[in-house]
Amino acid sequence: MNFELTEEQKMVQAMARDFADQEIKPKAQELDQTERHPAEIVQKMAELSLMGIAIPDTYGGGGADVVSYVVAMEEISRGCASVGVIMSVNNSLVCDPINTFGTEEQKRKFLTPLASGKKLGCFGLTEPEAGSDAAAQKTTAVLQGDQWVINGKKNFITNGNVADSCVLMAMTDKSKRYKGISAFIVDTKTPGFSVGAVEKKLGIKASGTAELIMEDCRIPQENLLGQVGQGFYVAMNTLDGGRIGIASQALGIGRAALEAAAEYSKTRVQFGAPISKLQAIQWMIADMATELDAARLLTLRAAFLKDHKQRYEKEAAMAKLFASEAASRIATKAIQVHGGYGYIKEYNVERHFRDARITEIYEGTSEIMRLVISSNILKGR
Repeated sequence: MNFELTEEQKMVQAMARDFADQEIKPKAQELDQTERHPAEIVQKMAELSLMGIAIPDTYGGGGADVVSYVVAMEEISRGCASVGVIMSVNNSLVCDPINTFGTEEQKRKFLTPLASGKKLGCFGLTEPEAGSDAAAQKTTAVLQGDQWVINGKKNFITNGNVADSCVLMAMTDKSKRYKGISAFIVDTKTPGFSVGAVEKKLGIKASGTAELIMEDCRIPQENLLGQVGQGFYVAMNTLDGGRIGIASQALGIGRAALEAAAEYSKTRVQFGAPISKLQAIQWMIADMATELDAARLLTLRAAFLKDHKQRYEKEAAMAKLFASEAASRIATKAIQVHGGYGYIKEYNVERHFRDARITEIYEGTSEIMRLVISSNILKGR
């Protein structure tokens, strides 16, 4: 098995690393404090083809593979987790399902501006009463003539307050439960579509998390994504890929925390020597680095399988589960290495600690990941 990145993948990694160091890291603390959408950074990422990196260039994307997406996401998230998730949602949850299930017309009309970064997307699945139980959708879509009329609410929608397009799930036949869910592409400027509350959060503060409200929102019949009743499959297929993105985000957060802890340990002097000389600190750094490497290998494996058109549902869940929980453990240890300084906002590890926590929750909680993994194993997959 070859663990080496290709020259093209290394170029993407280096480009994303330089961009993160020069354009993102210097603004990360300010973005966390002001909670503003980093529009200028997103625009520059678009110019670097990072907003649709694995989408064919014929549709405005970067034409790279999923492994390139993973290494780029790690670097961007190392700079700022908020910027990372903005990129992840647009790539994994918006561009990918349109590329996979969309018609040629939909790809030209919606995918091309999204993948090129001229527009930004969001993914509308979660509802107030439909979180982990994604099949409990209450948003409805009724076909009237040549238009779908959508009514309902979505919440916790990343990019929801700034998105131009939304890949939205709605119930088209309640009697069929999850088989009665359909997927749609909705222009957020459509009359009847509005943004409700924008949440105040523990972490990823520069990434907007919003409520979406549809009140007799009418969209063209041709905005149906896939087939009627295929929405649950579209959503689950999309989330499998999304979990690779969130695993990559967790890698970036964990790596930022590890790097900060290692650097601090070499400059912080106690008992007449840098604390990096203390075995207790060395062991923590060793554990952090080992967990990070293990998480990275799991994530790259899932990306490799997706690139090679092989089944990767279980592997994506494993990567997301381990990487997210590892990021939280690494961030906790990073604060411990910093001691009291790790608990104050002047030092970045406090932010990494807050940002890491969400990776265990969104795009499938750790508990749901364990169910996905065990279900696949028990079915012999």
